[in-house]
Amino acid sequence: MRLPDGVLGMSRRGPEWAKFVDRLPGLVRGLCDDWELQRDGWMMHGYCALVVPVVTARGHRRILKVAFQDAESEHEHVALARWGGHGAVRMDRADPRRGAMLLEQLREVSLAEAWDIEACTVVGQLYGRLHVPAPGQLRPLTSFVAAWADDMAALPRNAPLPHRLVQQAVSLSRDFCSDQDSTGTMVHADLHYDNVLSADREPWLAIDPKPMSGDPHYEPAPMLYNRWPELRESPLGARAAIRRRFHTLVDTAGLDEDRARDWVVVRMMNQATWRLLDPPERSRSLPDEEFLTMCVAIAKAVQD
Repeated sequence: MRLPDGVLGMSRRGPEWAKFVDRLPGLVRGLCDDWELQRDGWMMHGYCALVVPVVTARGHRRILKVAFQDAESEHEHVALARWGGHGAVRMDRADPRRGAMLLEQLREVSLAEAWDIEACTVVGQLYGRLHVPAPGQLRPLTSFVAAWADDMAALPRNAPLPHRLVQQAVSLSRDFCSDQDSTGTMVHADLHYDNVLSADREPWLAIDPKPMSGDPHYEPAPMLYNRWPELRESPLGARAAIRRRFHTLVDTAGLDEDRARDWVVVRMMNQATWRLLDPPERSRSLPDEEFLTMCVAIAKAVQD
């Protein structure tokens, strides 16, 4: 089995990733045997998963997804089972031990091909369908945010970020951690243009959740920082374009503007902190300076 080059490249992320890549051919063969599947097309991949088009013994086209198991993705199957295909891709079966799921096959058309305000409207509508009471297995959002606050607070004062914004994000993070409304609702946590695909049974369905027991107002940030070049080059100016996306999401979903804004500030400063803590050899699509500029611009724009 010849894995895609992008999957082979995952080995460079560290020993655990290398083990995952080495195991993939055997995992796929074993799953196809156990679940009576035949491979049916080119293998694809995301950041942390191999995606294999297959046909079942009954002739149904499906997608076999085998993912690297980490804290963010370990409960993806729990979320998809809870949604049951309502607003999200339908899951036929899962093997959490092997990090595998058998999913309905969607079209290779994402919201990245839609105008950004149209896309924000679609995602704002999906929030209302996906935000259901969180199953007990999910990790609480606050457990992640507490660690983020510590990382941000440890940044040196001369870090290439506005110190006021960093302090604000630390304070907001700690407030959220003590707020009971910060948990209890299942959130997708990574709902953006490429994670919403067109389907036959519904116009748009969410994929690839990173589910947590959290706060619906946590969701908007990925819709703001994805497709950044469009914002940077918008004739409205980046700040106005960011605000237009933000208000479309908030208004469509009926979210509280102030609470959603505060979560955007926390998430953007956390994203910036992650970048500053990246190992030097880590390859990213945006260079560091542009990425940090983006994080600061979004955090400021939603507060204007």
